[in-house]
Amino acid sequence: MTTSDHPRRSPPDLRPDYAAAAAHAQRTAVLASVEALLGWDEQTMLPQGGGAYRADQVAAVASLVHSARTDPAQRDRLERLAASMEGGKGDWSDEQRATVVRLLRDLHKQLRLPPRLVEEIARACIDGQQAWVDARRHSDWKGFAPKLARLVELKREQATAQSPDLDPYDALLDDYEPGARSSDVSALFDRLRPGIVALLRACRGSTCPPRDDLLKQHVPRSAQERFVRMVAERIGFDFTRGRLDSSEHPFCSTAGPHDCRLTTRWDESYLPTALFGVLHEAGHGLYEQGLRPDAFGLPRGEAASLGVHESQSRLWENLVGRSLPFWEWCLPLARKAFPAAFSDASPEAVQRSMLVVGPSLIRVEADEVTYNLHIMLRFDLERALIRGDLAVADLPTAWDDRFEQDFGIRPGTAAEGVLQDIHWSGGLIGYFPTYTLGNVYSAQMMAAVETDLPELSTHIATGQFAPLLHWLRERVHAQGRLLDPGPLVTNATGRPVSERWLMESLWNRYGPAHGVGTSPPA
Repeated sequence: MTTSDHPRRSPPDLRPDYAAAAAHAQRTAVLASVEALLGWDEQTMLPQGGGAYRADQVAAVASLVHSARTDPAQRDRLERLAASMEGGKGDWSDEQRATVVRLLRDLHKQLRLPPRLVEEIARACIDGQQAWVDARRHSDWKGFAPKLARLVELKREQATAQSPDLDPYDALLDDYEPGARSSDVSALFDRLRPGIVALLRACRGSTCPPRDDLLKQHVPRSAQERFVRMVAERIGFDFTRGRLDSSEHPFCSTAGPHDCRLTTRWDESYLPTALFGVLHEAGHGLYEQGLRPDAFGLPRGEAASLGVHESQSRLWENLVGRSLPFWEWCLPLARKAFPAAFSDASPEAVQRSMLVVGPSLIRVEADEVTYNLHIMLRFDLERALIRGDLAVADLPTAWDDRFEQDFGIRPGTAAEGVLQDIHWSGGLIGYFPTYTLGNVYSAQMMAAVETDLPELSTHIATGQFAPLLHWLRERVHAQGRLLDPGPLVTNATGRPVSERWLMESLWNRYGPAHGVGTSPPA
């Protein structure tokens, strides 16, 4: 009997394995959403004395989530599925293949993390955030420094354990922007910096710069709350699936497929603080609400990266919210909300006041031209911290020196400098570059939108935001994280990712407002 005479065995039916792997991933996402809810509550509702116990709660849930993510049965299922798909084998869809690749990649990263380390990081992040709130209020660097030193130590350990083949900083960056490497980010920043600096110099040298006095008027918080909620709702945020609260630092958190939480902060003498905070966070929220609810916990139902997430928030905040069509629609509503503040203003005057350029100590209040310089500073400092080239004790001086070099002003307090952002206190090291990546992606997306939707300006001026949101839903949100960020943006826009669109956008909007043209001088 020859080999060919043997009856051929049918390949095993692995469809039950796929269904079980997907179900396990979604059950794990339920646990992880409990951790997210605890985190939201910690920054919005937690009593001052509850921080220590909240750290224990979050550490306990993080341990359960890690155990579920590293379940041996899930590993066996995913490895069988990956083998069955190798080299294009099997009757699997592209989505199924991408799902298995990404779930297995996530699992292998988690397997390398000791459970003890997972708990310690979770506890240290809550401790750090609680300490940061008080430290920022009192500009108390010395009280906060030990918490940050502990977090840096733990994040170095995480990086080494999780991705031993990568530079430690790259290992952390990869968690937020899959596939990104600090060398590529650094090269991108090197290409952006000359154009930004040239535009900044041109704007600062303008003889007729915009002024923002018009925006510095009393606007009661109660009226602001109603107004910004209305704006978020009109651009598409669904408050039956979300809410808006207050926090020390604005953020967006998702606690489930129909539960997206936004926060902002308030300034009764300057409406843009709350308005642009809400436009920014609502952009994140629209992305979360645009993901497939039935795929929550699976790559189809998850955001592609923090950079892509940031592209959505920056697009709504800056490319829509600072545009003339937006204020043609929004100003009449603002007059009704704040009769004493904007009665004599025109849409042109309000929009022009949004284009003031000048150094700001505070990143979240920075103009678009200088904003990316803030990110470059943080990127360089946090990379030096993780690589051991900068000690935590030396961070304030390094911050102040670099800030003075880049912006020409020096922070007077730690609250204005090294303590201003919440990210490091929560262990979010490797996160900052995604802000500039988001700016790059958003400008490229908006350029594509304007080509595809030639009536976009008219739509926005009349309060019709659905066409823009539909484009983003179809091209970005519906894709989940089945693609890495670069391919996703390329597919959405029809162009390879490039910083060109960001620089053109900045020059085209800020140059004319300052009377300096739309391109750098030759």
